[in-house]
Amino acid sequence: MKSIYSHILAVTLATMLLSGLLSFLISNVYYQVFLKDYNDDKVTAMARDISDFYRQNPELDKDNYLAHAGELGYQIFLVDKQGQKSFYGGKFSKKKIDQDIVNAVFTGKIYHGIRDFPSKTFITGFFDSSVINTIGMPIIAEGKQYAMFVRPDVGYQFGEMRIFFAVVLTFSVVISIILVMISTRYIVRPISKLTEATKQIALGNYQYELDVKRRDEIGQLADHFNSMAKSIEQLEEMRQEFVSNVSHEIQSPLASIQGFSQTLREKELPDETKKRYLSIIEEESRRLSQLSKQLLMLASLDKEESIIEKVTFNLSSQIKQVMFMTEWSWREKELAFDLDLPETYIYGDEKLLQQVWINLITNSIKFTESGGTISVAIKNSERECKIIIKDTGIGISSDSLPNIFNRFYKEDKARNRKEGSSGLGLAIVKKIVEIHGGIIEVKSEQGVGTTFIVTIPKL
Repeated sequence: MKSIYSHILAVTLATMLLSGLLSFLISNVYYQVFLKDYNDDKVTAMARDISDFYRQNPELDKDNYLAHAGELGYQIFLVDKQGQKSFYGGKFSKKKIDQDIVNAVFTGKIYHGIRDFPSKTFITGFFDSSVINTIGMPIIAEGKQYAMFVRPDVGYQFGEMRIFFAVVLTFSVVISIILVMISTRYIVRPISKLTEATKQIALGNYQYELDVKRRDEIGQLADHFNSMAKSIEQLEEMRQEFVSNVSHEIQSPLASIQGFSQTLREKELPDETKKRYLSIIEEESRRLSQLSKQLLMLASLDKEESIIEKVTFNLSSQIKQVMFMTEWSWREKELAFDLDLPETYIYGDEKLLQQVWINLITNSIKFTESGGTISVAIKNSERECKIIIKDTGIGISSDSLPNIFNRFYKEDKARNRKEGSSGLGLAIVKKIVEIHGGIIEVKSEQGVGTTFIVTIPKL
């Protein structure tokens, strides 16, 4: 499998190569478009100077003069009408030239070979040491007419600089490759650590922490990974605790049912005792049924939008209906109700929200002593409404208050078991409120009472 290090290295080197190639092509285009005519004019002026100087000093030996001119950094090709050729200065790599060009120069025309040199993709014409890549000009020497072709000797004029630039380019490429390899390793190292960390997380080692002290995107990724690992660890602990609680909640009533059923089958008991045992079996069965329903509801609520069915309904009428449904319970304890329920319409899931009021009001009834008071009020604003359910019950301890919405949490396990509580009611209430975009708050003081405040958007 190709590593990310080799991948980044290959991409970087390919980018360097491509950028170098494109730079050369762009430079070649720049020469062809902008510099070609300029070089042609410049070399034409040089050739004219050579021709004019000799014309003004005809006593000079032709060969010596042109040889000295060539030594100054030029390539010179001389041909007479009989076809005799002479070369001075630097050597031409290509010495062939069309006779028509030579004849045209004999007639006095100037040959612009640099300007007219054919453009090629990978060759900058200025560096092509060819006779046709010259400036042609007529010259008369020793009473004879010649065609003289001149171009700068690039190798002579830029020899040392060419070597210097070649060395600079070579070292630049080598150093660039080394630095790319080092920098790529620096970039990839934390990713390798991240890969190892993900393996550890997959093996269940949630304590593994990435030690990446960088403030760039990779450093942020490492920080997010550490946060994710902690969240997964907490989620795993919650899952294990949830499974443990479910097992415990199911096991307890099953043990009771099994024990009392076995006693009823194996022993001769008075009718009154049998009835009491059967009543316990019935109650435990009912508790199992309630637990299974609540677990199913929690599983459904976790899907949120997939199960919610919103309609517009009268919230005050719904709460009054819940009051009627629980009337027997609060009348039996002689509880007083203080209601402030102005007509209020909201947009939500009617069945789910009814479950919220049933759970909260039932809890208030359950934990309020006989003769106590429960008040239910709706406070409206333009965008939301607050439902306040307050009782004068036994209250909740400050230690337990932050945990009451946790699944299976019970402040007094013995009392809750006696009253058939599973510890899921408030978790369900909180989930329903949240999927409606609302919040639930609780204030409580032991011996004084508890107040639940549910805030829900109207739309």
